[in-house]
Amino acid sequence: MTDGRNRSSIRPGMKVSIVLKQDQRTGNLTEGIVKDILTKSTSHPHGIKVRLTDGQVGRVKQIEQE
Repeated sequence: MTDGRNRSSIRPGMKVSIVLKQDQRTGNLTEGIVKDILTKSTSHPHGIKVRLTDGQVGRVKQIEQE
């Protein structure tokens, strides 16, 4: 597993674990498939923000290997 701090390592269609805004304190992870990459910069210290195919938005904590 790799972390989600670099935009170049994330592509639409990848399976990832994200932290939703309301879960930032608890650190609960939500798994899903990336639909859109929302962060414009090449990297972000808290993870690249993405929208999943089910519409949830959060920051990538882990990229799940297929």
